[in-house]
Amino acid sequence: MTKVAFFDGPDGAMAFLAASLASVRKPAGVDVFAVGGGPGEIHPLIRRVLSEAGAEADGIRRVEVSGLYAERPHVVIAVTREGWDACPLLPGRPALVNWNLEKPCAGLKDEAELLECLRRSRDEILRLVGDFFDRGYLAALTDAESAAELVIESISDGIIAHDLQRRIIYFNDAAEKITGYKRSEALGRDCHDVFPGRFCGGKCKFCGTTAPLPEIVREEITIATRDGERRQVDMTLTPMSDWRGRPAGVLVTFRDITRQCELERRTGAVTHFSGIIGRDRRMLEIYDLIRDLAESNVPVLISGESGTGKELVAMAIHNEGPRADRQFVPVNCGALPETLLESELFGHVKGAFTGAVRDKKGRFELADGGTIFLDEIGDISPAMQVRLMRVLQEGTFERVGSEQTIKVNVRVISATNKDLQKEIAAGRFREDLYYRLSVVPLHLPPLRERKTDIPLLVDHLLKRIMEETGRQGMTVSADAMDVLLSYDWPGNVRQLQNWLQFAMIKCKGTLIQPEHLPKPSAAAAAAQGIASVAAPRRKRKLDAQSVKDAIARAGGSRVEAAKLLGISRATLYRFLSKLEGEGVS
Repeated sequence: MTKVAFFDGPDGAMAFLAASLASVRKPAGVDVFAVGGGPGEIHPLIRRVLSEAGAEADGIRRVEVSGLYAERPHVVIAVTREGWDACPLLPGRPALVNWNLEKPCAGLKDEAELLECLRRSRDEILRLVGDFFDRGYLAALTDAESAAELVIESISDGIIAHDLQRRIIYFNDAAEKITGYKRSEALGRDCHDVFPGRFCGGKCKFCGTTAPLPEIVREEITIATRDGERRQVDMTLTPMSDWRGRPAGVLVTFRDITRQCELERRTGAVTHFSGIIGRDRRMLEIYDLIRDLAESNVPVLISGESGTGKELVAMAIHNEGPRADRQFVPVNCGALPETLLESELFGHVKGAFTGAVRDKKGRFELADGGTIFLDEIGDISPAMQVRLMRVLQEGTFERVGSEQTIKVNVRVISATNKDLQKEIAAGRFREDLYYRLSVVPLHLPPLRERKTDIPLLVDHLLKRIMEETGRQGMTVSADAMDVLLSYDWPGNVRQLQNWLQFAMIKCKGTLIQPEHLPKPSAAAAAAQGIASVAAPRRKRKLDAQSVKDAIARAGGSRVEAAKLLGISRATLYRFLSKLEGEGVS
């Protein structure tokens, strides 16, 4: 049945009049009702003018504005401009029609004048109702709506729209297939109630506020379907405006790229994830683990040598999860003495110690609802370890100098470059705290164990340094790249960045050569058998099969194959020329 709603301002008088008159002229299969005004007594003069037109007042349904979500009309007719201004966004995108009639009888008290005014309004509404039903306008609107619906429901991209209160007003077939949620479960409900953990990943700016989106936002996020299956989606959030240009809500379009991402991962096409650079097999496994960890709240302990990017990984876990719109608060536990660390983590009250001139929130309070990152956790004292245990167990603590207990909801991610098992054996770290922090351990490989990522990192770091310094066109020569690939990088990615910054200062042109790179320290040079960066360097031993495999993985591109092999292009070309000279194909 086609539902037509007549909408007016707060009193709903004109909507009731229009719905009553429309009931006389409506075709079979059409239901009409009035919105607004409530079930109060009908004015006797309205009854009279309706009776003169052969319409009955008592048979017309009246619906509250909130009831529109349950009725889901196909067409909404705003009888007056006041109704048009107040008409909300509704599920199913019903066709909107504005008759823009004047409010009748304003200020009239004489019964005869009032009756005549109502008759004029009645006759005008009868004319409009007649045109609407008899001249095919209703059929045209519903046909156009059906055609638009057919197009939108036929595309493979999911489409969800919600209003300024986050109530979902549209949910197409593809959205059902991708998310596993039914349209009937979503329409008219707050999107946060429909999708646990927030479908948008906190990216739409409506999470915790009603501020409109300032611009179009595009993100790749991981969602959980109704069955708990994890899917990668490419999502675009677009602000919606009403006919007056005012913010009206958000339109979300998204497509499932799970299989595409998996294929890219298998073929080595993935080069980065959430700010982390690398396509080594172990890095790809870390990307998958980050996605899994992002959706949970369990503590994570990140281990790895200094300079491997532990804070970057912690930020990725935070940014990819439902806490992304809240604070990420890093603390370097090894950089502060115990007395200052306690105040830094838990805060203090005025007068708690010399210099405490005011109350101060600690990092745990600042991170409430978000994530705290405890770097160099292996350096904290036994006393601090006890206090930290309580926070992890109960989520409560007291500020220094206070007896008031504070409760927080904080996710804890910690990191260390120490072997905590050895620290436990030596009695310097509590075993129970270790198991609290290390519900999920995550180890970052050193750069020397993923040298195939060095060309990617060099390219990324060079671009960033050029942006910071204003220089352009800087590249690394093949010989300089060979130097970078032959070095063992005890300082990992941080050291690589320092070398490139040094080279940018030394190089006056645009091509970085070996002589522009720092000389390794005597100890490092001795360990690697190098006298200086200008001395002969160790080359990777190549074989025909590994080269063929790399070229195949790179889709025939020799430049990409060289990157996969961790060698320069010149080295690869020389090797291929040698093979051709030997008659090997």
